[in-house]
Amino acid sequence: MTPPVHLVLASASPRRLELLRRIGVEPDAVRPSDIDESEIPGETPRQLAERLARSKAAAIAATDALVLGSDTVVAVGRRILPKTGTEEEARRCLELLSGRGHRVWTGVALAHPDGRLASRVVETRVSMKRLTDEEIRAYLDSGEWKGKAGGYAIQGRAEAFVTKLVGSYSGVMGLPLHETANLLRGFGYPVLKP
Repeated sequence: MTPPVHLVLASASPRRLELLRRIGVEPDAVRPSDIDESEIPGETPRQLAERLARSKAAAIAATDALVLGSDTVVAVGRRILPKTGTEEEARRCLELLSGRGHRVWTGVALAHPDGRLASRVVETRVSMKRLTDEEIRAYLDSGEWKGKAGGYAIQGRAEAFVTKLVGSYSGVMGLPLHETANLLRGFGYPVLKP
């Protein structure tokens, strides 16, 4: 079978498009999936990240294209932090993350037109400095927290809060590039050689 030549990104995230471009990939279409992202009782952060990535790819599955889905989950222990929709949620997240470590789990999944679905989950450990009230206020005023897992965007102002990162920086941004490139190559999709 000839490998599919089209790629659909099941996300409206501008940063995922930017990350794909870093590995020489330009999706043929962007079709955000509309799935229920609620946690299942007893589900671990890792399981949630993988299930959501797989569900997003499967929801948009096409007969003539590969479909790439991804999701990022921020957790302190087993406590999953929300994708913040209000300033108060973002404040609570930042206060919880202040001066401590947390984990970011990013799932990436690729659906093939023949029904195959491959996925990977990347764990990244992130430590943040102790944040002052003024730093939290300034970050909230920036608006970067809107819709972000854990209430922050590492590629923005919050990068100055990070004291240590072990894992995938691009994974924390929303798409682990090494794993994504390997999934695409595995299904015969051309990716820029590193």
